[in-house]
Amino acid sequence: MKSRYLAPLIAILILGTPPVIAQSEWPTKEWPLTTPKEVGLDAKALASFDADINEGKYGYVDSMLVIRHGKVAYERYYEHDYGSIYGQESRTPGPLVVNDPTGPYNYFNPWWHPYYRRGSLHTMQSATKSVVSAVIGIAIGRNEFPALDTPVLSFFEPDKVANVDERKRRMTLGHLLTMSAGLDWNESVPYADPTNTFTIMAVSPDWVKFTIDRPMAKDPGKDFEYNSGATLILGHVFRLATGKDLEEYAVQHLFTPLGINDYHWKRTPTGLVDTQEGLYVAPRDIAKIAYLFLKQGQWEETQIVHQEWVTASLKPSLSVTDDRSIEYGYKWWLYHYQHEGKDRVAFAGVGFGNQLPIVLPELDLVLVFTGWNILPDRPRLGAKIAIERILAAVK
Repeated sequence: MKSRYLAPLIAILILGTPPVIAQSEWPTKEWPLTTPKEVGLDAKALASFDADINEGKYGYVDSMLVIRHGKVAYERYYEHDYGSIYGQESRTPGPLVVNDPTGPYNYFNPWWHPYYRRGSLHTMQSATKSVVSAVIGIAIGRNEFPALDTPVLSFFEPDKVANVDERKRRMTLGHLLTMSAGLDWNESVPYADPTNTFTIMAVSPDWVKFTIDRPMAKDPGKDFEYNSGATLILGHVFRLATGKDLEEYAVQHLFTPLGINDYHWKRTPTGLVDTQEGLYVAPRDIAKIAYLFLKQGQWEETQIVHQEWVTASLKPSLSVTDDRSIEYGYKWWLYHYQHEGKDRVAFAGVGFGNQLPIVLPELDLVLVFTGWNILPDRPRLGAKIAIERILAAVK
């Protein structure tokens, strides 16, 4: 594997006040460049991390992007021959080879994964959910999306939904947004495991119907239970509530203002935009969305996402771990970490294969890592490790 350097991508977070950030220009067209030293980063520590990635310590990492004070300070891309790496798996039927093996849901097919048609756009997988949350926030700010306490079943014909009980009637849009729908769902086992509820859903003809028809396992709002289908339901609701395709809405109100002009967004079997994992963008562009949330939803002179939505999105709704070291907001993961003796919180999107847009607000850092580690029990780069390695470079 080979590394190359390309010379010439959020906040009032939980508690506290926004950090004072020096910003003289916005990266709408392109990110300005700097050196690690100029923004208070140790180049040797970053180079050490880069070397470990290049040697395969963290499995298949495709990119590393470090942005501080709104400037690209460190950027690396790593080349892997995924056609050879996953060649046998791509031709073998299984949970990650969904429907036609030449199609976009064969996760081993190098025409579709991790790059779109072998180009520069990288799959974001479930980091897509964080982008969808931003789009919903924009629509709510424009009074074009219903309140989060709206019952989910109000967007379905009740006599056509299976397993309706009092708990399902109490399930709201907010529960879908915070992974607390209460539906019977198990996405905690590897995606290569045929018992994973997502892999069962993936072979069904209608993913939204599959999800809403699931029986309830617990009261909505009670516990965190990761459920990709819940975000698909939000996409269904978005279309009905706004009368618009979520992708088109995102282009108009989010991508275009940020200067994101090149992307691809997959569709589900019914044609609905795949809100749970379908987005492909370049690392520098997913960084723009992370940076938007770091800047409290403001871009240049325009408030793209209402500040109240940003604050609510980055406030913990539920704890993911028993020790609360990882919590969850509105489709954003919240990671507690220590720096200079203080407890701080980073927020991140997290996608299958290790797609990681991460923001450390108090340090004015935006990080992006992409990769394609999709088989269980292999080395991988997680958000906590990425944060630790970057903190080692902060002077």
